[in-house]
Amino acid sequence: MNPERFLISIAGVMTSLSVMAQKNDTRPNIVLFMVDDMGWQDTSLPFANDTTPLNRRFHTPNMERLADMGTRFTSAYACSISSPSRCSLMTGMNQARHRVTNWTLRLNQATDAENSEVEMPDWNYNGIQPVGGINNTAVATPFVELLRQNGYHTIHVGKAHFGAQGTPSADPTAMGFDVNIAGHAAGGLASYLGEDHYGFDGYNGKNAEFGIPGLEKYWDTDTFATEALTIEALKALEESTTSHKPFFLYMSHYAVHVPLDKDSRYYDKYRSEGLDDLEARYAALIEGMDKSLGDLLDYLQRTGQLERTIVIFMSDNGGLDFYSRGDAPDGKHNYPLRSGKGSTFEGGIREPMIIYWNGVTVPGSTIDDYLIIEDFYPSILEMAGISDYHVPQTIDGVSFVPLLRGEKADPDRYLIWNSPHTWIPTGHQDKINTPDSLRQGYGQSCAIRQGDWKLIYFYNNGWKGLYNLNDDIGEDRNVASVHPEIVNRLSSLLGESLRRMDAQRPTFRASGRPCPWVDEIF
Repeated sequence: MNPERFLISIAGVMTSLSVMAQKNDTRPNIVLFMVDDMGWQDTSLPFANDTTPLNRRFHTPNMERLADMGTRFTSAYACSISSPSRCSLMTGMNQARHRVTNWTLRLNQATDAENSEVEMPDWNYNGIQPVGGINNTAVATPFVELLRQNGYHTIHVGKAHFGAQGTPSADPTAMGFDVNIAGHAAGGLASYLGEDHYGFDGYNGKNAEFGIPGLEKYWDTDTFATEALTIEALKALEESTTSHKPFFLYMSHYAVHVPLDKDSRYYDKYRSEGLDDLEARYAALIEGMDKSLGDLLDYLQRTGQLERTIVIFMSDNGGLDFYSRGDAPDGKHNYPLRSGKGSTFEGGIREPMIIYWNGVTVPGSTIDDYLIIEDFYPSILEMAGISDYHVPQTIDGVSFVPLLRGEKADPDRYLIWNSPHTWIPTGHQDKINTPDSLRQGYGQSCAIRQGDWKLIYFYNNGWKGLYNLNDDIGEDRNVASVHPEIVNRLSSLLGESLRRMDAQRPTFRASGRPCPWVDEIF
Protein backbone atom coordinates (compact mmCIF):
# COMPACT_ATOMS: atom_id res chain seq x y z
CA MET A 1 0.00 0.00 0.00
CA ASN A 2 1.12 3.55 -0.70
CA PRO A 3 2.59 4.88 2.61
CA GLU A 4 0.61 8.14 2.39
CA ARG A 5 -2.65 6.26 1.84
CA PHE A 6 -1.78 3.99 4.77
CA LEU A 7 -1.30 7.00 7.06
CA ILE A 8 -4.57 8.57 5.88
CA SER A 9 -6.38 5.28 6.55
CA ILE A 10 -4.92 5.07 10.05
CA ALA A 11 -5.96 8.69 10.73
CA GLY A 12 -9.49 7.93 9.59
CA VAL A 13 -9.68 4.87 11.81
CA MET A 14 -8.42 6.86 14.81
CA THR A 15 -11.04 9.56 14.22
CA SER A 16 -13.80 6.96 13.97
CA LEU A 17 -12.62 5.27 17.17
CA SER A 18 -12.52 8.62 18.93
CA VAL A 19 -16.07 9.47 17.86
CA MET A 20 -17.16 6.02 19.07
CA ALA A 21 -15.49 6.71 22.42
CA GLN A 22 -17.40 9.99 22.68
CA LYS A 23 -20.63 8.17 21.95
CA ASN A 24 -20.04 6.02 25.04
CA ASP A 25 -20.26 9.25 27.06
CA THR A 26 -23.98 10.06 27.03
CA ARG A 27 -23.53 13.72 27.86
CA PRO A 28 -24.36 15.98 24.91
CA ASN A 29 -21.97 18.15 22.99
CA ILE A 30 -23.05 21.80 23.16
CA VAL A 31 -22.61 24.52 20.54
CA LEU A 32 -23.45 28.10 21.48
CA PHE A 33 -23.57 30.09 18.24
CA MET A 34 -23.43 33.75 19.29
CA VAL A 35 -23.86 36.56 16.76
CA ASP A 36 -22.74 40.13 17.46
CA ASP A 37 -25.24 42.99 17.03
CA MET A 38 -27.82 40.92 15.16
CA GLY A 39 -31.33 42.30 15.44
CA TRP A 40 -34.56 40.38 15.93
CA GLN A 41 -35.55 41.10 12.33
CA ASP A 42 -32.20 40.51 10.58
CA THR A 43 -33.27 37.13 9.25
CA SER A 44 -35.62 35.40 6.85
CA LEU A 45 -36.85 33.39 9.85
CA PRO A 46 -39.82 35.26 11.38
CA PHE A 47 -39.81 35.82 15.14
CA ALA A 48 -42.92 38.01 15.03
CA ASN A 49 -46.42 36.70 14.42
CA ASP A 50 -46.15 37.42 10.70
CA THR A 51 -43.42 37.58 8.09
CA THR A 52 -42.24 41.17 7.79
CA PRO A 53 -40.64 43.14 4.95
CA LEU A 54 -37.26 42.79 6.67
CA ASN A 55 -37.69 39.01 6.84
CA ARG A 56 -38.21 39.04 3.09
CA ARG A 57 -35.04 41.09 2.60
CA PHE A 58 -32.61 38.68 4.25
CA HIS A 59 -31.61 35.13 3.30
CA THR A 60 -30.85 32.87 6.28
CA PRO A 61 -31.77 29.33 5.18
CA ASN A 62 -29.71 27.71 7.91
CA MET A 63 -31.49 29.60 10.66
CA GLU A 64 -34.70 28.32 9.08
CA ARG A 65 -33.20 24.84 8.99
CA LEU A 66 -32.26 24.97 12.67
CA ALA A 67 -35.71 26.24 13.61
CA ASP A 68 -37.32 23.39 11.64
CA MET A 69 -35.18 20.99 13.65
CA GLY A 70 -35.86 22.62 17.01
CA THR A 71 -37.53 25.52 18.81
CA ARG A 72 -37.51 29.25 18.21
CA PHE A 73 -37.99 31.72 21.08
CA THR A 74 -39.93 34.87 20.27
CA SER A 75 -39.17 36.71 23.53
CA ALA A 76 -35.49 36.06 24.23
CA TYR A 77 -33.65 39.02 25.76
CA ALA A 78 -30.09 40.18 26.26
CA CYS A 79 -28.64 43.50 27.40
CA SER A 80 -28.55 46.46 25.06
CA ILE A 81 -24.79 46.30 24.37
CA SER A 82 -22.16 43.62 24.19
CA SER A 83 -20.05 43.54 27.37
CA PRO A 84 -23.00 43.46 29.81
CA SER A 85 -24.59 40.59 27.85
CA ARG A 86 -21.44 38.52 27.61
CA CYS A 87 -20.63 39.06 31.28
CA SER A 88 -24.17 38.00 32.25
CA LEU A 89 -23.83 34.97 29.98
CA MET A 90 -20.58 33.85 31.58
CA THR A 91 -21.57 34.55 35.21
CA GLY A 92 -25.34 34.08 35.43
CA MET A 93 -25.53 37.53 37.04
CA ASN A 94 -27.85 40.32 36.02
CA GLN A 95 -26.06 43.38 34.65
CA ALA A 96 -27.26 45.40 37.65
CA ARG A 97 -25.38 43.02 39.94
CA HIS A 98 -22.09 42.53 38.05
CA ARG A 99 -21.99 46.25 37.19
CA VAL A 100 -20.36 45.78 33.79
CA THR A 101 -22.98 48.10 32.39
CA ASN A 102 -21.13 49.55 29.40
CA TRP A 103 -18.58 48.20 26.92
CA THR A 104 -15.06 47.41 28.08
CA LEU A 105 -11.68 47.76 26.39
CA ARG A 106 -8.74 49.57 28.04
CA LEU A 107 -7.46 48.89 31.56
CA ASN A 108 -8.89 51.32 34.11
CA GLN A 109 -10.63 53.41 31.48
CA ALA A 110 -14.39 53.92 31.28
CA THR A 111 -15.96 54.16 27.84
CA ASP A 112 -18.85 56.49 28.71
CA ALA A 113 -19.82 59.26 26.34
CA GLU A 114 -19.48 62.70 27.91
CA ASN A 115 -22.66 64.17 29.32
CA SER A 116 -23.03 67.71 30.63
CA GLU A 117 -26.08 66.91 32.79
CA VAL A 118 -25.15 63.74 34.66
CA GLU A 119 -22.02 61.95 35.82
CA MET A 120 -21.84 58.21 35.26
CA PRO A 121 -21.23 55.83 38.16
CA ASP A 122 -17.83 54.22 38.77
CA TRP A 123 -18.85 50.97 37.10
CA ASN A 124 -16.85 47.77 36.48
CA TYR A 125 -15.07 48.89 33.32
CA ASN A 126 -12.38 46.21 33.75
CA GLY A 127 -15.00 43.49 33.23
CA ILE A 128 -15.54 40.17 34.98
CA GLN A 129 -12.62 38.16 36.33
CA PRO A 130 -12.08 34.59 37.51
CA VAL A 131 -9.85 35.87 40.35
CA GLY A 132 -9.92 38.75 42.80
CA GLY A 133 -7.49 41.58 43.40
CA ILE A 134 -8.37 43.67 40.33
CA ASN A 135 -10.25 46.92 40.79
CA ASN A 136 -13.52 47.68 39.04
CA THR A 137 -14.34 44.05 38.29
CA ALA A 138 -16.87 41.42 39.31
CA VAL A 139 -15.37 38.11 40.45
CA ALA A 140 -17.14 35.01 39.20
CA THR A 141 -16.59 31.43 38.09
CA PRO A 142 -17.63 31.15 34.43
CA PHE A 143 -19.93 28.28 33.52
CA VAL A 144 -17.29 27.24 30.97
CA GLU A 145 -14.85 26.55 33.79
CA LEU A 146 -17.45 24.28 35.42
CA LEU A 147 -17.90 22.46 32.10
CA ARG A 148 -14.13 22.00 31.85
CA GLN A 149 -13.86 20.74 35.43
CA ASN A 150 -16.60 18.23 34.68
CA GLY A 151 -14.91 16.69 31.67
CA TYR A 152 -15.88 18.88 28.72
CA HIS A 153 -13.39 19.94 26.06
CA THR A 154 -14.05 23.68 25.74
CA ILE A 155 -13.38 25.71 22.59
CA HIS A 156 -13.63 29.47 22.08
CA VAL A 157 -13.72 30.88 18.53
CA GLY A 158 -14.13 34.57 17.72
CA LYS A 159 -15.16 37.48 19.91
CA ALA A 160 -14.53 37.33 23.67
CA HIS A 161 -14.98 40.79 25.25
CA PHE A 162 -15.07 39.63 28.86
CA GLY A 163 -12.51 41.99 30.37
CA ALA A 164 -10.18 44.90 29.72
CA GLN A 165 -6.75 44.71 28.15
CA GLY A 166 -4.12 43.35 30.53
CA THR A 167 -6.59 41.55 32.79
CA PRO A 168 -6.83 37.75 33.03
CA SER A 169 -10.23 37.56 31.36
CA ALA A 170 -8.94 39.26 28.22
CA ASP A 171 -7.64 35.74 27.44
CA PRO A 172 -10.50 33.23 27.15
CA THR A 173 -8.27 30.43 28.45
CA ALA A 174 -8.50 32.12 31.86
CA MET A 175 -12.27 31.74 31.62
CA GLY A 176 -12.30 27.96 31.31
CA PHE A 177 -11.59 27.46 27.61
CA ASP A 178 -9.05 24.81 26.63
CA VAL A 179 -8.70 26.42 23.20
CA ASN A 180 -8.88 30.08 22.20
CA ILE A 181 -9.02 31.14 18.56
CA ALA A 182 -9.07 34.89 17.84
CA GLY A 183 -10.55 36.04 21.15
CA HIS A 184 -9.14 39.03 23.03
CA ALA A 185 -10.26 42.16 24.90
CA ALA A 186 -11.77 44.09 22.01
CA GLY A 187 -15.49 43.95 21.36
CA GLY A 188 -15.33 44.80 17.69
CA LEU A 189 -13.04 44.28 14.74
CA ALA A 190 -10.96 46.56 12.56
CA SER A 191 -11.61 44.72 9.32
CA TYR A 192 -13.26 41.56 7.98
CA LEU A 193 -10.79 41.43 5.10
CA GLY A 194 -7.82 39.10 4.84
CA GLU A 195 -6.31 41.70 2.51
CA ASP A 196 -6.23 44.04 5.53
CA HIS A 197 -4.76 41.34 7.82
CA TYR A 198 -8.10 41.81 9.65
CA GLY A 199 -6.62 45.08 10.92
CA PHE A 200 -3.98 43.36 13.03
CA ASP A 201 -1.05 45.67 13.87
CA GLY A 202 -2.98 48.49 12.23
CA TYR A 203 -2.45 47.05 8.76
CA ASN A 204 -3.78 49.29 5.98
CA GLY A 205 -4.40 52.05 8.49
CA LYS A 206 -6.91 50.08 10.57
CA ASN A 207 -7.31 50.49 14.33
CA ALA A 208 -4.82 48.00 15.77
CA GLU A 209 -6.70 47.67 19.07
CA PHE A 210 -9.52 46.03 17.14
CA GLY A 211 -7.42 43.88 14.83
CA ILE A 212 -8.33 40.18 15.06
CA PRO A 213 -5.40 38.10 16.41
CA GLY A 214 -4.53 34.56 15.43
CA LEU A 215 -5.63 34.50 11.78
CA GLU A 216 -2.22 35.09 10.18
CA LYS A 217 -2.56 32.13 7.82
CA TYR A 218 -5.37 33.99 6.03
CA TRP A 219 -3.52 37.28 5.60
CA ASP A 220 -3.26 38.51 2.01
CA THR A 221 -6.11 36.24 0.92
CA ASP A 222 -9.71 37.07 0.07
CA THR A 223 -10.97 35.02 3.04
CA PHE A 224 -13.64 36.98 4.87
CA ALA A 225 -13.26 36.90 8.68
CA THR A 226 -16.55 35.04 9.16
CA GLU A 227 -15.32 32.28 6.86
CA ALA A 228 -11.85 32.14 8.42
CA LEU A 229 -13.31 31.71 11.90
CA THR A 230 -15.62 28.98 10.66
CA ILE A 231 -12.76 27.06 9.05
CA GLU A 232 -10.79 27.30 12.30
CA ALA A 233 -13.81 26.18 14.33
CA LEU A 234 -14.23 23.08 12.17
CA LYS A 235 -10.54 22.25 12.57
CA ALA A 236 -10.85 22.64 16.33
CA LEU A 237 -13.85 20.30 16.39
CA GLU A 238 -11.95 17.73 14.32
CA GLU A 239 -8.98 17.94 16.69
CA SER A 240 -11.27 17.68 19.72
CA THR A 241 -12.11 14.09 18.83
CA THR A 242 -8.72 13.05 20.25
CA SER A 243 -9.83 14.25 23.70
CA HIS A 244 -12.49 11.50 23.96
CA LYS A 245 -14.65 14.10 25.75
CA PRO A 246 -17.91 15.83 24.89
CA PHE A 247 -17.19 19.32 23.60
CA PHE A 248 -18.51 22.80 24.22
CA LEU A 249 -17.99 25.16 21.29
CA TYR A 250 -18.56 28.86 21.81
CA MET A 251 -18.82 30.00 18.17
CA SER A 252 -18.78 33.72 18.87
CA HIS A 253 -18.78 35.65 15.60
CA TYR A 254 -17.55 39.20 15.17
CA ALA A 255 -20.26 39.46 12.53
CA VAL A 256 -22.48 41.40 12.12
CA HIS A 257 -20.72 44.23 13.97
CA VAL A 258 -19.49 47.24 11.99
CA PRO A 259 -17.46 47.93 9.85
CA LEU A 260 -19.78 46.90 7.04
CA ASP A 261 -17.03 45.49 4.85
CA LYS A 262 -18.12 43.97 1.58
CA ASP A 263 -18.47 40.18 1.59
CA SER A 264 -18.04 39.62 -2.13
CA ARG A 265 -19.66 36.17 -1.93
CA TYR A 266 -23.10 37.71 -1.44
CA TYR A 267 -22.89 41.47 -2.03
CA ASP A 268 -23.77 41.52 -5.74
CA LYS A 269 -26.87 39.41 -5.15
CA TYR A 270 -28.33 41.98 -2.78
CA ARG A 271 -27.44 44.87 -5.06
CA SER A 272 -29.27 43.10 -7.88
CA GLU A 273 -32.27 42.80 -5.57
CA GLY A 274 -32.39 46.58 -5.27
CA LEU A 275 -30.64 47.25 -1.97
CA ASP A 276 -28.34 50.24 -1.74
CA ASP A 277 -24.63 49.79 -1.04
CA LEU A 278 -24.93 50.02 2.75
CA GLU A 279 -27.84 47.63 3.06
CA ALA A 280 -26.31 45.18 0.58
CA ARG A 281 -23.17 45.07 2.71
CA TYR A 282 -25.22 44.42 5.82
CA ALA A 283 -27.35 41.72 4.21
CA ALA A 284 -24.19 40.03 2.93
CA LEU A 285 -22.77 40.00 6.46
CA ILE A 286 -25.96 38.31 7.64
CA GLU A 287 -25.85 35.63 4.95
CA GLY A 288 -22.17 34.93 5.58
CA MET A 289 -22.98 34.37 9.24
CA ASP A 290 -25.81 32.03 8.24
CA LYS A 291 -23.46 30.04 5.98
CA SER A 292 -21.20 29.53 9.00
CA LEU A 293 -24.12 28.07 10.92
CA GLY A 294 -24.86 25.75 8.00
CA ASP A 295 -21.24 24.63 7.76
CA LEU A 296 -21.27 23.67 11.44
CA LEU A 297 -24.55 21.79 11.10
CA ASP A 298 -23.22 20.00 8.01
CA TYR A 299 -20.06 18.96 9.87
CA LEU A 300 -22.03 17.62 12.84
CA GLN A 301 -24.33 15.71 10.52
CA ARG A 302 -21.51 14.35 8.38
CA THR A 303 -19.61 13.07 11.43
CA GLY A 304 -22.68 11.52 13.05
CA GLN A 305 -22.66 13.93 15.98
CA LEU A 306 -25.68 16.11 15.27
CA GLU A 307 -28.19 14.01 17.18
CA ARG A 308 -26.07 14.17 20.33
CA THR A 309 -25.23 17.87 20.04
CA ILE A 310 -27.32 20.71 21.46
CA VAL A 311 -27.16 23.76 19.18
CA ILE A 312 -28.10 27.17 20.58
CA PHE A 313 -28.38 30.30 18.42
CA MET A 314 -28.40 33.75 20.06
CA SER A 315 -27.39 37.39 19.58
CA ASP A 316 -25.75 39.57 22.23
CA ASN A 317 -27.84 42.73 21.76
CA GLY A 318 -30.26 44.35 19.38
CA GLY A 319 -29.27 45.38 15.90
CA LEU A 320 -28.00 48.76 14.86
CA ASP A 321 -30.89 50.81 13.56
CA PHE A 322 -30.91 53.36 10.77
CA TYR A 323 -30.65 56.17 13.29
CA SER A 324 -27.39 54.84 14.69
CA ARG A 325 -26.03 54.26 11.20
CA GLY A 326 -26.78 57.88 10.42
CA ASP A 327 -28.82 57.59 7.22
CA ALA A 328 -32.45 57.62 8.39
CA PRO A 329 -33.64 59.29 11.60
CA ASP A 330 -36.71 57.18 12.17
CA GLY A 331 -34.91 54.09 13.50
CA LYS A 332 -36.87 51.49 11.54
CA HIS A 333 -34.20 48.88 10.90
CA ASN A 334 -35.58 46.66 13.65
CA TYR A 335 -39.25 47.32 12.84
CA PRO A 336 -41.72 46.44 14.29
CA LEU A 337 -39.49 46.89 17.34
CA ARG A 338 -38.52 50.36 18.48
CA SER A 339 -34.94 51.62 18.37
CA GLY A 340 -31.84 49.38 18.46
CA LYS A 341 -28.49 48.63 20.02
CA GLY A 342 -27.80 50.70 23.13
CA SER A 343 -31.48 51.21 23.96
CA THR A 344 -33.72 49.58 26.57
CA PHE A 345 -36.60 49.69 24.10
CA GLU A 346 -37.32 46.30 22.51
CA GLY A 347 -35.14 46.91 19.47
CA GLY A 348 -32.08 47.07 21.71
CA ILE A 349 -32.68 43.99 23.83
CA ARG A 350 -34.94 41.44 22.07
CA GLU A 351 -32.95 38.77 20.22
CA PRO A 352 -33.34 35.95 17.70
CA MET A 353 -32.90 32.66 19.59
CA ILE A 354 -33.21 29.03 18.45
CA ILE A 355 -32.41 25.73 20.20
CA TYR A 356 -32.08 22.24 18.78
CA TRP A 357 -31.86 19.38 21.27
CA ASN A 358 -32.67 15.98 19.84
CA GLY A 359 -35.40 14.25 21.81
CA VAL A 360 -36.22 17.36 23.85
CA THR A 361 -37.14 20.24 21.55
CA VAL A 362 -40.20 19.75 19.36
CA PRO A 363 -39.26 20.23 15.68
CA GLY A 364 -40.69 23.43 14.25
CA SER A 365 -42.08 24.60 17.57
CA THR A 366 -42.23 28.09 19.08
CA ILE A 367 -41.92 29.24 22.70
CA ASP A 368 -43.31 32.68 23.55
CA ASP A 369 -42.29 32.72 27.22
CA TYR A 370 -39.58 35.27 27.93
CA LEU A 371 -36.07 34.63 29.16
CA ILE A 372 -32.87 36.67 29.52
CA ILE A 373 -29.17 36.19 28.83
CA GLU A 374 -28.17 35.28 32.43
CA ASP A 375 -30.52 32.29 32.15
CA PHE A 376 -28.00 30.60 29.85
CA TYR A 377 -25.64 29.92 32.79
CA PRO A 378 -27.85 27.49 34.77
CA SER A 379 -29.48 26.20 31.56
CA ILE A 380 -26.26 25.06 29.88
CA LEU A 381 -25.03 23.48 33.10
CA GLU A 382 -28.32 21.61 33.41
CA MET A 383 -28.02 20.46 29.81
CA ALA A 384 -24.59 19.09 30.67
CA GLY A 385 -25.93 17.30 33.74
CA ILE A 386 -24.03 19.53 36.17
CA SER A 387 -26.08 20.42 39.24
CA ASP A 388 -23.69 20.35 42.21
CA TYR A 389 -21.48 23.44 41.98
CA HIS A 390 -20.43 26.25 44.27
CA VAL A 391 -19.41 29.62 42.87
CA PRO A 392 -18.57 32.98 44.46
CA GLN A 393 -21.24 34.95 42.59
CA THR A 394 -25.00 35.17 43.08
CA ILE A 395 -26.71 33.58 40.09
CA ASP A 396 -29.75 35.52 38.98
CA GLY A 397 -30.48 33.36 35.94
CA VAL A 398 -33.20 30.73 35.87
CA SER A 399 -32.85 27.58 33.77
CA PHE A 400 -35.04 27.54 30.67
CA VAL A 401 -34.66 23.76 30.26
CA PRO A 402 -38.15 23.20 31.78
CA LEU A 403 -39.59 25.39 29.01
CA LEU A 404 -37.95 23.13 26.44
CA ARG A 405 -39.62 20.15 28.11
CA GLY A 406 -43.04 21.77 27.83
CA GLU A 407 -43.44 23.11 31.36
CA LYS A 408 -45.14 26.44 32.06
CA ALA A 409 -43.12 29.51 32.95
CA ASP A 410 -43.51 31.22 36.32
CA PRO A 411 -46.21 33.84 35.61
CA ASP A 412 -44.85 36.14 38.33
CA ARG A 413 -41.29 36.21 37.06
CA TYR A 414 -39.96 39.57 35.95
CA LEU A 415 -36.85 40.64 34.04
CA ILE A 416 -34.85 43.80 34.71
CA TRP A 417 -32.23 45.90 32.93
CA ASN A 418 -30.00 48.67 34.27
CA SER A 419 -28.12 50.93 31.85
CA PRO A 420 -27.02 53.99 33.84
CA HIS A 421 -24.91 55.33 30.96
CA THR A 422 -25.07 57.49 27.91
CA TRP A 423 -24.53 55.25 24.90
CA ILE A 424 -24.35 57.07 21.59
CA PRO A 425 -23.02 55.47 18.40
CA THR A 426 -19.65 56.73 17.18
CA GLY A 427 -20.04 59.96 15.28
CA HIS A 428 -23.29 60.94 17.00
CA GLN A 429 -22.05 62.46 20.27
CA ASP A 430 -23.79 65.71 19.31
CA LYS A 431 -27.11 63.93 19.84
CA ILE A 432 -26.61 63.27 23.58
CA ASN A 433 -29.81 64.08 25.50
CA THR A 434 -31.48 65.51 22.41
CA PRO A 435 -35.19 64.75 21.96
CA ASP A 436 -34.29 62.40 19.10
CA SER A 437 -31.78 60.35 21.10
CA LEU A 438 -34.10 60.14 24.11
CA ARG A 439 -36.98 59.11 21.87
CA GLN A 440 -34.85 56.18 20.74
CA GLY A 441 -33.94 55.29 24.33
CA TYR A 442 -30.24 56.21 24.28
CA GLY A 443 -30.32 57.88 27.70
CA GLN A 444 -29.51 56.54 31.16
CA SER A 445 -32.31 54.12 31.89
CA CYS A 446 -33.59 51.02 33.62
CA ALA A 447 -36.49 48.76 32.68
CA ILE A 448 -38.63 45.87 33.86
CA ARG A 449 -40.87 43.36 32.11
CA GLN A 450 -43.49 41.26 33.88
CA GLY A 451 -46.08 39.43 31.84
CA ASP A 452 -47.17 41.61 28.93
CA TRP A 453 -46.24 44.83 30.74
CA LYS A 454 -42.96 46.68 30.36
CA LEU A 455 -41.88 49.82 32.20
CA ILE A 456 -38.95 52.03 31.18
CA TYR A 457 -37.52 54.80 33.39
CA PHE A 458 -34.97 57.47 32.49
CA TYR A 459 -32.72 58.52 35.34
CA ASN A 460 -31.81 61.95 34.01
CA ASN A 461 -35.34 63.34 33.63
CA GLY A 462 -37.65 61.00 35.56
CA TRP A 463 -39.68 60.03 32.50
CA LYS A 464 -41.58 56.74 32.61
CA GLY A 465 -43.06 54.73 29.76
CA LEU A 466 -45.49 51.85 30.24
CA TYR A 467 -46.28 49.54 27.34
CA ASN A 468 -48.39 46.44 26.85
CA LEU A 469 -46.16 44.38 24.58
CA ASN A 470 -48.96 42.01 23.62
CA ASP A 471 -50.88 44.89 22.03
CA ASP A 472 -48.00 47.26 21.29
CA ILE A 473 -44.75 45.45 20.55
CA GLY A 474 -43.45 48.61 18.88
CA GLU A 475 -43.80 50.57 22.15
CA ASP A 476 -45.62 53.36 20.35
CA ARG A 477 -48.33 54.02 22.96
CA ASN A 478 -47.25 55.05 26.45
CA VAL A 479 -50.18 54.14 28.71
CA ALA A 480 -48.55 55.15 32.01
CA SER A 481 -51.21 57.80 32.68
CA VAL A 482 -53.99 55.26 32.03
CA HIS A 483 -52.62 52.56 34.39
CA PRO A 484 -50.93 54.33 37.35
CA GLU A 485 -51.43 51.26 39.54
CA ILE A 486 -49.33 49.12 37.15
CA VAL A 487 -46.69 51.85 36.94
CA ASN A 488 -46.43 51.95 40.74
CA ARG A 489 -46.32 48.16 41.08
CA LEU A 490 -43.58 47.74 38.47
CA SER A 491 -41.68 50.75 39.81
CA SER A 492 -41.62 49.15 43.27
CA LEU A 493 -40.44 45.79 41.91
CA LEU A 494 -37.72 47.42 39.82
CA GLY A 495 -36.52 49.82 42.52
CA GLU A 496 -36.39 47.09 45.16
CA SER A 497 -34.51 44.75 42.80
CA LEU A 498 -31.93 47.37 41.85
CA ARG A 499 -31.19 48.22 45.49
CA ARG A 500 -31.05 44.53 46.45
CA MET A 501 -28.47 43.93 43.70
CA ASP A 502 -26.50 47.01 44.81
CA ALA A 503 -27.03 48.54 41.38
CA GLN A 504 -25.64 51.89 40.32
CA ARG A 505 -27.21 55.11 39.07
CA PRO A 506 -25.94 58.39 37.64
CA THR A 507 -25.46 61.63 39.58
CA PHE A 508 -26.63 65.11 38.64
CA ARG A 509 -23.60 67.31 37.99
CA ALA A 510 -25.30 70.50 39.13
CA SER A 511 -26.30 69.26 42.59
CA GLY A 512 -23.99 66.31 43.15
CA ARG A 513 -27.04 64.29 44.19
CA PRO A 514 -27.79 60.84 42.76
CA CYS A 515 -30.63 60.56 40.29
CA PRO A 516 -33.79 59.21 41.98
CA TRP A 517 -34.57 55.53 41.88
CA VAL A 518 -37.56 54.60 39.77
CA ASP A 519 -39.81 54.13 42.82
CA GLU A 520 -38.93 57.56 44.16
CA ILE A 521 -40.65 59.30 41.23
CA PHE A 522 -44.44 59.35 41.05
